[in-house]
Amino acid sequence: MVLILKKGANKKEMDAISEQLNVTKGVDTKRYCGTIKLKEDSLEIQKQMRNEWR
Repeated sequence: MVLILKKGANKKEMDAISEQLNVTKGVDTKRYCGTIKLKEDSLEIQKQMRNEWR
């Protein structure tokens, strides 16, 4: 979504854009909390993945 705020916009126009920005649609991330069981420390996994690029 692209919202354009033009220079010199009045308060009514800015409020309309602000309302469009406050629409929250997304994923319920709490639903996935605790679903992955790791055998290693997550920080170590992250370091290994970053070192693969070198």
